[in-house]
Amino acid sequence: MEYDQLKLDNQLCFMLYACSREITKNYRPFLSELGITYTQYITMLVLWEEDNITIKALGDKLYLDSGTLTPLLKKLEALGLIIRSRAKEDERNVYIKLTEDGCVLKEKAKDIPEKLLCSTKLCLNEAIELRENLKEFLGSLKDN
Repeated sequence: MEYDQLKLDNQLCFMLYACSREITKNYRPFLSELGITYTQYITMLVLWEEDNITIKALGDKLYLDSGTLTPLLKKLEALGLIIRSRAKEDERNVYIKLTEDGCVLKEKAKDIPEKLLCSTKLCLNEAIELRENLKEFLGSLKDN
């Protein structure tokens, strides 16, 4: 057909969008037990890997701008999971550091990836292959 390329089901962007929404929905019951949202969770994942990071570096890792990050970080700070502080040598740089409660949350969250995988009907190797293909795809988009 002349306009098949305009069908919703033929759109790569829509399939990625729909999958993203569904996987985020699957995280919800696990994250609600921790009292955090998905975006807060991925922020904590970055901080558990690299504590005391600048907002700019955090935003780069999460593909989020400071306008999106600031309210998110304020909520995490209100929950007592992080502390924001300005660098003494350059006050334009704001660092994010985990609190003790933020560190403790890591232990509570350690089983979430496995629980989520079980909810997807993918075996571990399929999930790894999909993740690696998506990383490669993301890299190709960033190169444009």
